[in-house]
Amino acid sequence: MSIESPDGIIDCVDKWKQPTFDHPLLKNHKLQLVPPEIPRAWKTKLDKMKQGDTNISSVASSWQVWHQNGTRCPQGTVPILRVTEEDVLRAGSVHDFQRKPQKAALAALNATVSVSPTDTVHVLPHEYATMKSTPGFPLYGAAAAINVWNPHVDNEAEMSISQIWLSAGSEQSTHNTIEAGWMVYPRLFGDSNTHFFVYWTADGYQSTGCYNLRCPGFVQVDENIIVGSSIVPYSTISGQQTEAIIHLWKDRGTGDWWLVYGPDNIKVGFWPASLFTTLREGATTAQWGGEVTNTKPNGAHTPTQMGSGHFAEEGFGKASYFRDLTMLESNYAISLPTEIFIDVTDANCYNLDLRFTLDLMGLHFFYGGPGLNDNCP
Repeated sequence: MSIESPDGIIDCVDKWKQPTFDHPLLKNHKLQLVPPEIPRAWKTKLDKMKQGDTNISSVASSWQVWHQNGTRCPQGTVPILRVTEEDVLRAGSVHDFQRKPQKAALAALNATVSVSPTDTVHVLPHEYATMKSTPGFPLYGAAAAINVWNPHVDNEAEMSISQIWLSAGSEQSTHNTIEAGWMVYPRLFGDSNTHFFVYWTADGYQSTGCYNLRCPGFVQVDENIIVGSSIVPYSTISGQQTEAIIHLWKDRGTGDWWLVYGPDNIKVGFWPASLFTTLREGATTAQWGGEVTNTKPNGAHTPTQMGSGHFAEEGFGKASYFRDLTMLESNYAISLPTEIFIDVTDANCYNLDLRFTLDLMGLHFFYGGPGLNDNCP
């Protein structure tokens, strides 16, 4: 069965025959018929979140554009966006079509990743406004509610991302990461919409991993959510705020890393433990925040926006935010991030303001900016 959608053609693929099982490490992988329950401490928090501030709207069943016509994939299948020739041609090569430029996340993780001087890294200027936690004990999860916007991206080679990272490994060759959030990236998606995405690598963005389902790796289990699909509605200035609530966590039974979306605990899918090396023992670093590519069009800083395009000090309703930041310990206890490091490339272009309150915002930060301006030429 195939479905026409604004994002392209969606193929409903048998769960047991999805392309991800072509990965050599997943040939004998057993698909979990009953996904594990989200850790109880997080579920309790989600239940309380549903009764929260009416100014915050957590997008539920209608959050993806393809849902608008009411069509769904049959039970026992998963929805996968069909890859077209145009998708590959926009990227320039099959390698670039699947993966981030290597520099993209290494710059954000430069405190924990060592790159050999002899390594050839495709350098694109990336700028960040993120918060990083390296607590000194194995992390089994990280979560946040991410404010959803549709930032301006200046050209198809640039992107604007808001996401959560979990990573381990201090050398590039052993650096493992899983990532999830939203992004605007015309070269990848062929439009300027905001898309839900996932990513992974097991060797520091060199030869493993990819976006969404564009290579074998991430295993999809939910029939209603497409990784890579456009998401709506967006937040509006001084109006309704929309969120994507994301939990990444490690199943203590299988070692697999699960992605759970929204207040209704939608188990989107998982990254099998067999894909990884250093992440098998847990993550060492959790990171939250924004990232943009700055190609310096016409020799000036890009006007590509991060978050809402407004600076952090403008606060709720104008600046984008991550709220209720938490981590999961190996005993499934929730903890607040510790050993915090704020990584802001240039506060005149994009910045971050970390705060803590005793309400639904909890540990949170506002972040983002317009890019090009009088102080960011």
